[in-house]
Amino acid sequence: MKSDYSHTNGIVMIIDDTPGNLALLSDTLSEAGYRVLVATDGQSALEQIAYLKPDIILLDVLMPGIDGFETCKRLKSDPDTADIPVLFMTALSELDNLLRGFGEGAVDYIVKPIRPPEVLARVDVQLTQSRNLKRIESALKNSLFSALAINSSGNITWSSPGGVRWLDEFLQKHALSGICKIGSPLPKPVLEWVKQYMAIAGKSDEGAFESYQAGVSFAAKITPCQNSDEYLLVLEKHSREWNINSVRTSLGLTFRQAEILMWISRGKTNKEVGIILGSSPRTINKHLEHIFEKLGVVTRAAAVSIVLQRQQF
Repeated sequence: MKSDYSHTNGIVMIIDDTPGNLALLSDTLSEAGYRVLVATDGQSALEQIAYLKPDIILLDVLMPGIDGFETCKRLKSDPDTADIPVLFMTALSELDNLLRGFGEGAVDYIVKPIRPPEVLARVDVQLTQSRNLKRIESALKNSLFSALAINSSGNITWSSPGGVRWLDEFLQKHALSGICKIGSPLPKPVLEWVKQYMAIAGKSDEGAFESYQAGVSFAAKITPCQNSDEYLLVLEKHSREWNINSVRTSLGLTFRQAEILMWISRGKTNKEVGIILGSSPRTINKHLEHIFEKLGVVTRAAAVSIVLQRQQF
């Protein structure tokens, strides 16, 4: 039976072969409201984690058997544990090894002798960052949008799970070969668009990509990140084969309102929709006001989002 740790601040695993350190850290963290797991070597720690995944790990560098570096390397190579923040614990005389620790995936370090207030502060900071990241990933996972990051050469540096799915389906629908993963370039059509954007960066506001293939619309927008060599791509994918009658029936719209919503979802302005449907922009705007009222929204994007979430087309 799975234990309920919802009343704690989180689960912390301490991996250290020194009993005094284990006792001090365990008492400090327990008193602060954390659930504490302990291990005296890397192998036993990995075995424990297979049954109960901690929220953060305090890892000693020098231990018998597999040392802290190897333990961290194995954690980061496993998708099930790669997202657990690891803080190395090391003596001042071992600080030269810290670069290696960061290279294996550690996010911070604690210098021995251990000072409880510092430990609590560093654990709190890393847990807060980790939880915020998970919230963002969850939001992206449940959103109509997904995201990925690229460098100035168009190579992928990070991707949300939705970003991976967007890329995989883009390749499939466009009959392109290759696998998109961290370090690899974007699919050729998207890469060409990115290069065009880079060439006119600062000279134009144009940063949108759209491709329609096999009944699916693939859209992307690009924006620079704080890191000057990285750019964020916000991705969207949806079917453009609307079933007008299904949309009308499921949302209680008139046929004309469903038509207008379909064209709005394709990025058309009120003026453009008016030209297509033979109405004035003012009439289209009035229809939109009634659509917003029926759907309980206040923006075009929110109205389209409701239709896409219903997946009735």
